[in-house]
Amino acid sequence: MPRFLCLLAALAVLAGLSRAAPAADCAVKAAPSPGGLAAVGDYRPTLQVCSSEDGRRAFAIRTLTVGGERLALLADPEALTTRLERAACWTCRDASEDELAPTRMGRAIAASAGAPGIAHRGFLENAGLVRGAPAGAFVTGDLCPSARPLDRGFFAELETTGPHAPVALSISGLWLERHGADFRWLTDQRDSGRLAILWVNHTFTHPYRRKIPDASNFLLSRRVDPEREILDTERLLIANGETPSLFFRFPGLVSSDPLMQTVRRFHLVTLGADAWLAIGQKPGPGSIVLVHPNGNEPEGLRRFAADVARGAIARPLEPLTAAPQ
Repeated sequence: MPRFLCLLAALAVLAGLSRAAPAADCAVKAAPSPGGLAAVGDYRPTLQVCSSEDGRRAFAIRTLTVGGERLALLADPEALTTRLERAACWTCRDASEDELAPTRMGRAIAASAGAPGIAHRGFLENAGLVRGAPAGAFVTGDLCPSARPLDRGFFAELETTGPHAPVALSISGLWLERHGADFRWLTDQRDSGRLAILWVNHTFTHPYRRKIPDASNFLLSRRVDPEREILDTERLLIANGETPSLFFRFPGLVSSDPLMQTVRRFHLVTLGADAWLAIGQKPGPGSIVLVHPNGNEPEGLRRFAADVARGAIARPLEPLTAAPQ
């Protein structure tokens, strides 16, 4: 065979190897860093449509740097899943909102941002996605800042429903900073196959002051920066080796029209609930069930155990990514 043909054949083999590499080598699971937020730099919201050499497509919603390497937080616009990958593996261009709009992700973001909840003077209550499309239940647990330990008994109860029990945990940054051992226990439960955890953004500080009206409390408090509350929570999750999801829950389920649009601008789905068990709401088919396993609301966990025992929590338990139509 002439030398130039041998060279062409070798180049073809190398090209094939380079095309096959991204799927196997581009995914990133950042190792937990003792540096916390500082380990995740240049964290920027974006909207880009991206393609890889092996034919995959996704939307990038964040770009960032970890250990000097450029990464992207990518969203599958139909499955509503997210992943961290090396930016060098993808070819991206800026995308318009019109390009995202017809996808399942675009529809879910728009529908949740437009769901009004209950309008009060000066604030909205429980705006966003409150029910899922499938008939099963969607179990969510809020990890607001708390001095109490994680209620691990709740998760033991949840695990009785079957392996890989799906649960969406709305995590605040302060809870994560103060409950490292509980957080690692949760990830161990996930890695062992007992739980399938989706991390929902619940803001960094989860501002709340007792005896202050809701219209000037939570994220409506003075001198609160909603953008930093959202983005720093994502950064801290990444610094702890985890991946933020496309879902966001307001502290106290209290929001406003401008806050709803802020969440929409960051390409997140606002999550409410139609069965907050501790306040007496009853679950049914398609319910987004809300409990607090952070030690602050034992009554909701007691009711959850009772509902599971008598079959009042609709089966099968569904992953939150299945909730939007």
